[in-house]
Amino acid sequence: MRLIIDNNILFSIMNPLSVSAYLFSSIRAKFFAPEFLKIELDKYKSECLVKSKLSEQQFEIRRTEVESSITFFELDEYEAYLDKAIESLEDPKDSPYLALALELNISIWSNDPHLKQQSSVKVFTTQELIEKLLKDEI
Repeated sequence: MRLIIDNNILFSIMNPLSVSAYLFSSIRAKFFAPEFLKIELDKYKSECLVKSKLSEQQFEIRRTEVESSITFFELDEYEAYLDKAIESLEDPKDSPYLALALELNISIWSNDPHLKQQSSVKVFTTQELIEKLLKDEI
């Protein structure tokens, strides 16, 4: 399985005790994301620190571990699908995830209901991935 992860999934993965972190380390999958997610993580670092209860040093170690398991793509690598993604979504902020998924022809891991409303690619919620894991499908 190959999955694009969105910002909220990444933020959740940063908490090593979260369900998302468990899934991230347990499922047999390759993970992909737009490069700008690294900037988003910097932007929301203080919030992630509070929610994860990690020290700054623990957070940076965790960040290195997580980011090394994700292949990141620059905008120019999926830009050709951006217009289609924007047209397909209610929230244009989610368009990079959809554009990258279209470029790579893979699914998205997101709990965002807006992404579920489009029909171009499959979007799995955390709950759906848990169910697939329990059925030994991933």
